[in-house]
Amino acid sequence: MTDTEGVKSQDTPFEGGPMDGRVLPVLLGPTGHPPKTYRIPVPDAAGGPPTVLVYRRTPRGHTRRLGLVRGWKYVHDPEGLGDADRLRWPWSRPRRDNTPHGKPDDPTG
Repeated sequence: MTDTEGVKSQDTPFEGGPMDGRVLPVLLGPTGHPPKTYRIPVPDAAGGPPTVLVYRRTPRGHTRRLGLVRGWKYVHDPEGLGDADRLRWPWSRPRRDNTPHGKPDDPTG
């Protein structure tokens, strides 16, 4: 863990996908944890829109006695869903989607 002028980062390993085996310094949030999902935009060689690689944070290991998380790693999410299947609380902001608003059977929306 490094501390540069109040900004903390942690060397975090990546598994799967194009980043397999790499270790990158990831900025930690206010709770001291790296973000749940890590998105890496990869520019297109032909000048088109960039491809976004999505990695999901998982525990690297647990302690024996208390079961505390020893560290974090990122695992490649090939579908790129990120937090789409996480638990949603009633007070959470609604998920943004590209579906038209209106009744499903109404052709005008």
